[in-house]
Amino acid sequence: MISAPAEPLLSRVWFDRPSTDVACDLLGARLVHDAESGAVGGRIVEVEAYAGPEDLAAHSARGRTPRNAVMFGPPGHLYVYLVYGLHLCMNVVTGPGDKPEAVLIRALEIDDGRELARARRGPRAVDTRLAAGPGNVGRALGVDRALNGLDLLTGPIWIEPRSGSAPPTRSGPRIGVDYAGPWAARPMRFWITDDPHVSRR
Repeated sequence: MISAPAEPLLSRVWFDRPSTDVACDLLGARLVHDAESGAVGGRIVEVEAYAGPEDLAAHSARGRTPRNAVMFGPPGHLYVYLVYGLHLCMNVVTGPGDKPEAVLIRALEIDDGRELARARRGPRAVDTRLAAGPGNVGRALGVDRALNGLDLLTGPIWIEPRSGSAPPTRSGPRIGVDYAGPWAARPMRFWITDDPHVSRR
């Protein structure tokens, strides 16, 4: 079991920034879920930023609904949603202020609880693919819809800030947002350069 921090490692203010700023600072940070079945954690290697109602790829572009309501609340909470009726995706709600922005976690390098992550993903998943892609992140970490709205400052899911300097990164268009008009081409997907755990290299 991974010990939860005695006090939050990141403040609410840290999350209360534009999604593109938070997205870049999440690369190299660690995401941990200490579930009853066991703890799994990993280094964040790929993310996508969603810039609020004007961003036609963001869920908040449709206005507030029961599904996306957590995006309209305080930053630093977890937004979990089901896609294609199969995959649960994890998003970090950001600011600034009450602007409903978020960052999708697209890929992790699992460095704690690897065997549990593999049991959740299936025996054919190799280490570099355990949490490659947003649906695989949710599955490897044992996420369910009950975690939607979770406060990342109190757990059992939390983010540990990266130590040391920022890793070399690249950016490009987000994946699967062709419907978003001019927003589809914006370079709002960020990943650690040449990292083998990234979902699409």
